Amino acid sequence: MKKRYEKPVIFKLKTGLMNKFGKSTLPYGRRVRREIDGVPIEELVKEFGSPLFVFSEKRLRQKFREVKNAFTLRYPNVEFSWSYKTNYLDAICAILHSEGETAEVVSEFEYEKARRLGVPGEKIIYNGPYKPIDSLRTAVKEGARINIDHFEEISDLEKVADELGVKVKAGIRLNMDTGIYPQWSRFGFNLENGQALDAVKRIAAGGKIELVGLHCHIGTFILEPSAYEKEVKKMVEFAYRVEDEFGFKIEYIDIGGGFPSRNRLRGVYLPPELAVPTIDEFAERIASALLSSLRPGDYPKLILESGRAIVDEAGFLITTVHASKRMPDGRKAYVLDAGVNVLFTAFWYHFKIEVDKEVAGPLEPCILYGPLCMNIDVVDDTVYLPPLPRGTRLILSPVGAYNVTQWMQFIRYRPAVVLIGEKGEVELIREREDLSDIVGRERLPERLRLSWE
Repeated sequence: MKKRYEKPVIFKLKTGLMNKFGKSTLPYGRRVRREIDGVPIEELVKEFGSPLFVFSEKRLRQKFREVKNAFTLRYPNVEFSWSYKTNYLDAICAILHSEGETAEVVSEFEYEKARRLGVPGEKIIYNGPYKPIDSLRTAVKEGARINIDHFEEISDLEKVADELGVKVKAGIRLNMDTGIYPQWSRFGFNLENGQALDAVKRIAAGGKIELVGLHCHIGTFILEPSAYEKEVKKMVEFAYRVEDEFGFKIEYIDIGGGFPSRNRLRGVYLPPELAVPTIDEFAERIASALLSSLRPGDYPKLILESGRAIVDEAGFLITTVHASKRMPDGRKAYVLDAGVNVLFTAFWYHFKIEVDKEVAGPLEPCILYGPLCMNIDVVDDTVYLPPLPRGTRLILSPVGAYNVTQWMQFIRYRPAVVLIGEKGEVELIREREDLSDIVGRERLPERLRLSWE
């Protein structure tokens, strides 16, 4: 076959852009990945199709144990609670529950999913700004930990307490200034302006809720360990004020999650290896702040709700080059079979992009587009790659956090998800969608049925 003619373009090639930190880390096209945990990429695609999400059980367990060791070696009373919104695939949750994690949920849907997996109510932490009263009733009956988000929720819990004839144990969510911008002030009660103290007064006056915990989540992908140090000190100080002035005993300090993975945020010059602190750095700051702030002999439970830092690096997305073209400005563009419909976090990160085989030719700046008929479907707008033939597989990582919970059924069916076990076994953990998944809950009125006769 004759090669397709492509109009020549004069475009200055660069080996890497420079910035104040030195050479850019953008030329990810230099990397080649032929397998994941010993399983060839081509075998995975042959059996399950492309695009395809792949999770490594080995990496997932190793990452959790790394986080667990970092904190349990520094503080004697720690609970790890898996953030369901980060990735609520049954297999992923089951692995982490088998490692000893409880469940942290932010909706009745996630609560029901945890219970379906066999997690008892007393092993569930129920957070979030919207908790329907029916779900609160269930959570109270089953002994779940509830962290109150607003004053209306105090009233709702008091109604449930009256209905069930019990005194409800609960915590309250705080928001505070720890130097992180933007401040997550929409959740919980503000500490600095006195709103949190007002909430405690309201709970004490009602007499139907026993305040036993404090919760706070300062943000996401936090790169500054000192922010957690400030959070912990403020929470402990407030806990003792609550105990001394109102007689409640604070049993747990829940500092949420927000720890980063080894991903690269857009706009960050440094590679993840340099920009992202280790989990030990976070653990050291948090444990030191806690131990130096607590009264002698007092060791309230420290709860961590880490999600991204545990699962992100266990996830890969295999996608295939469908077509290539030259843009008006001369840049090379590729159309992939996976886009922002299944890779929502592409809006925030430059992923590591690897090719499944050696490809000859010079690197040049490229744009990776997805398959959607939408201009915003851009997987990466500045990635250095050699000339990729149609059918080339690209492996994107880390993609384990928030993609299979925020993906959309838009234009394309959602792909299959597989798990590679610790012994190399490949198991399908979510089937590829087809039309029946999309129309299964639709109802077409009889009068609208078409007849082409």
